[in-house]
Amino acid sequence: MNVKNNLFWIFFIALSSMSAQSQDVFGKWEVTNDEGKVNSIIHIYKKGDEVYGKVVRIMKEEDRDRICDQCTGELKDKPIEGMNLIRGFEKDGDEYVNGVLTDPKTGKEYKGKIWVDEDNPDKLKVRGYIAFFYKTKTWDRAK
Repeated sequence: MNVKNNLFWIFFIALSSMSAQSQDVFGKWEVTNDEGKVNSIIHIYKKGDEVYGKVVRIMKEEDRDRICDQCTGELKDKPIEGMNLIRGFEKDGDEYVNGVLTDPKTGKEYKGKIWVDEDNPDKLKVRGYIAFFYKTKTWDRAK
């Protein structure tokens, strides 16, 4: 192999790994309300074999000290900023499943799954289930 050929393969491998990383659920995501305004930033990360999502920033300064007074168990009366609202998800193909999503406004917990939109790797799908009913939200990758 000559130098040009080696450089081509190094460049190709670097591009491939960047593309694969951009399609992963890990990183920071903007959570928007129904009006499309960003409410918070969630950082999704791996801990052991499971995936978690922590609120790293609440956008409205006056809401940053809010606590989860509607939550139960270990999350009861804890600050929402810094809280893991996504807990215990496991990889299943291109999705992460079998975890718990917590809505800090209501304190309700939902089974769920998360995955990157196959048509747009900067969109994360977050689905919560109650029995056979579900709701899917779309989050944008934070810049």
